[in-house]
Amino acid sequence: MKRVYVWTLPTRLFHWLFVSLILGAWIASLEDRWLSLHAAIGSAVGVLLVFRIVWGIMGPKYSRFGDFTLRFDALKEYLLSLFNPTRHYVGHNPAASFVMIAMLATVALATISGMLAYGIQENRGILAFLHAGYFSDMKWFGEIHEFFVNLLWVLIAAHVMGVLSDRVLHKSDRTLNSIIDGHKNMEGESAVLSLTQKMVAIIGIGGTIVFLIYTLSVPNNPITLGYNEKVDYAKANPAFVNECGSCHTLYPPTLLARESWTKLMGDLSNHFGDDASLDPADHKTILAYLLAHSAESSQQEMSVKMMQSLQNRDMIAFTQTPFWKRTHRDIPAEVFKRDSVKSRANCKACHSDVEQGTIEDNAIKAI
Repeated sequence: MKRVYVWTLPTRLFHWLFVSLILGAWIASLEDRWLSLHAAIGSAVGVLLVFRIVWGIMGPKYSRFGDFTLRFDALKEYLLSLFNPTRHYVGHNPAASFVMIAMLATVALATISGMLAYGIQENRGILAFLHAGYFSDMKWFGEIHEFFVNLLWVLIAAHVMGVLSDRVLHKSDRTLNSIIDGHKNMEGESAVLSLTQKMVAIIGIGGTIVFLIYTLSVPNNPITLGYNEKVDYAKANPAFVNECGSCHTLYPPTLLARESWTKLMGDLSNHFGDDASLDPADHKTILAYLLAHSAESSQQEMSVKMMQSLQNRDMIAFTQTPFWKRTHRDIPAEVFKRDSVKSRANCKACHSDVEQGTIEDNAIKAI
């Protein structure tokens, strides 16, 4: 059996860069404060995917989609003869062909749905212009993205299991080793790169790396740029800042519903155990401001999700709302007892932008 050059260097570089980016995007999704990093890496996955599609059309032998065996009769034959193969595939076998196409399609859908979720839910990135039009349905875009990501992990598991089983059953073929050095042991024609293909590979792979470096190193780039405007409450309503912000965190009006603010402002003499009574003029000014800028008036993710979670819209404690409990449930109780936090109501201990009215994921501080 001769040694055949199957996977050229660009194909192998694509494979390992693809693996690295997907793993990096997954790690960056584990913390809300890394959301911009997740978006940057996920976008780079999309750029690399475009290269793979082009490579599948005009790349070398075995890397082209035309070399994939996408027939169900061939898949059936391959699976039934797995332990005693009647045919050896130099490139992708039928099972690998179906899994690879499914993976590429799923990555494409995960990338697109992720960009939609980032734009619509977070009002960030190149699709942020869709935020105003679809913000009321924003939760669906995140759930769709999560579905495709979970499907991708299933396909990755199938791919890894296929490679490992091939390693055990057909070790002499060198399928696992081939993704490192490019060679398999079997009869066939070696892949050869043309000058055009080399140029396409340099542009595709090199462009992906440059794109990733750009999105990670350049602040306010179009891929991660946010469009939620910060509020200068001191200018917007001085009485609100002077009376409310002087005693505790200045909670944005967009955090509670109108009924909640009405109830809270209606009994300031018993304001969470304290007397926070105001003179009539300040009371009227602050109440009007809170009602005009309550959660119903906002398109920010926190406001929409708060409204969607409220069963009783006259709740006055943020920390008792279903939305707050759900988003903070994984934080150990000991964290809120630290000297730097002291209370569940001390939002600015973690959310550095809370008193500017935004509360974005990438502004969350580690404590």
